[in-house]
This record gives sequence, structure tokens and C-alpha cells, in this order.
Amino acid sequence: MVQWTLRCRDRLLPLDTPKIMGILNITPDSFYDGGRYTTIDRALHRVEQMLEEGADIIDLGAESTRPHATPISADEEKRRLLPVLTAIRQRFPEAILSIDTYKWEVAEEALAHGAHIINDITGGAYDPKIWSVAARYSAPYILVHFRGEPPKLDTHPTYQDVVQEVYTELADRLKAVRAAGVHDVIIDVGFGFGKAPDHNWQLLKNLELFHTLGCPLLVGVSRKSMFWRKLGKRPADVLPATCAAHLYALMRGAHILRVHDVDACHQVRAVWEWLSAIRPSMPAEYSEAGE
Repeated sequence: MVQWTLRCRDRLLPLDTPKIMGILNITPDSFYDGGRYTTIDRALHRVEQMLEEGADIIDLGAESTRPHATPISADEEKRRLLPVLTAIRQRFPEAILSIDTYKWEVAEEALAHGAHIINDITGGAYDPKIWSVAARYSAPYILVHFRGEPPKLDTHPTYQDVVQEVYTELADRLKAVRAAGVHDVIIDVGFGFGKAPDHNWQLLKNLELFHTLGCPLLVGVSRKSMFWRKLGKRPADVLPATCAAHLYALMRGAHILRVHDVDACHQVRAVWEWLSAIRPSMPAEYSEAGE
């Protein structure tokens, strides 16, 4: 695995081992856990739980980006986000915080209040000004592939070759992000963001290709429709499938996993580490037979 290090203000976050990003949705309408953590006390309790379970990063989102979600204004997003962000910074000053937003105004306010990372699900398609915000604060920027007219996803996406098209579009946006002065860029192929379930599976299968973009890779598949639509289940019932995909992603070189279930992902990462530490061997009889 390539050795990457993210500069998070006055701290360095080495990616020599995969990192776990715990999701904190302070929204009333997110697809899996909307409404659970909309008060400061509940949000703080959840952050404490995720940190104790092994989260390396906490990703805060104040607007749902599920299909058919109702967009909110930047002012409303800040009203939801900033009090929780401030409380987390006070209670857990060592926590590394990512902000899940595509609005430059929200990103700027969040960074000014102590956040470290911008997670932009539109990859700058909504407003490239968010890149200048990341550059000004020297903040790591998560560049997500997105299909649709931001902030609306394409709910009936079509691709001739989803892997090649996503790769090419990310490469083009990466050049623009670099030109804007952003140094630390993390690539996310955008599972579920303007992709049908089969598109997501193609991207996961070919994840290794995206290493050639020269950036760390983030994988965000936690409890998404690529599992529950295929299995005929609810998002609440697909943790085993999510864990299987997380292990596969780690085996293909993922650097960051964005997850709802930190403890489960921590166990997946431990299994990956144990397997990675074992040197492959071949029984003597097979070795001799090949000579």
C-alpha cells in the first residue's frame, strides 16, 4: 500500500493502515439513521461511542443526500451543523472531523469552527468555489464522483462503460482540484451517487484501477441499496453484506472506509490485518512437483 499522510491542521493522519470514518448524520431524513442524532446530547453520545469503537475520523452531515431528499439552504445546514460541531470540538478536541457538504459557505464555516476535512459528494460540480475554501485552509478534500444535476442525483443513470467513464471524469476533476491549490485529495468513486446497483458492483470489482489516479481511496458502501435491493432486504438488515464488501475493499487497497457500524468495521479491519501479516506458503509436495 502506498504511504499517504493527510495534514489535518496541526496534526498528521498517516494512512499506512486503513482508517475508519464513522458517519454522524444530524439529519431528520437520512436513509438509514435519520432523526437519531439531531440533538447535541445524542450526537455527543454517538461520537463517544464511535471513538471508543475505533473510529479514526468522524464525518458529520447535516443534509441528507439520499435520492429524492429535499435540498436545504446553506443557512439551514449551518443551523443544524455548527452547534453540534462546536460541542464535539469542545468534548473531543483530539477527534478528526470531516464535514459532508457540497456548499462552499457551509464548508468554510465548518473549517473556521475547527473541522479538518471536506467531504463533497458532488466533487465540486455544485460549486467549484469549495475547492478554494479547501485550498485556503489546507484541508484534505474528498473528491466524490457524482452523476446528476447537483444537488439532485441522476436516478436513472446510464453508462457505456461505468468504470472507464467514472475514472475519466474523476481524472478531469482531479486536475481542476489540483489547479485550485488543493494538495491532499482523497478519491471516492461515489457508490450510489448517480449509479444503479450493478454500476456499483462493477466499480467495487475494479477498485484497484483507481489507485493509478495517485490519491488515497475512500470507499463508502455502508448499508447502501447495492446490497438491500439485490437481497430484497431493508438497510437495517444488510450489515453482513456490508462487512463482506468492506473486507473486499481492503483487499483491493482501500485507505478509508466510511461506515455506520464502527465496531463491525473495526473487526473487519482486524481480520484484514491478521491475514495481511501471514506470509503465503506452499506445501512441499506442490513445490517439488513444480520443479
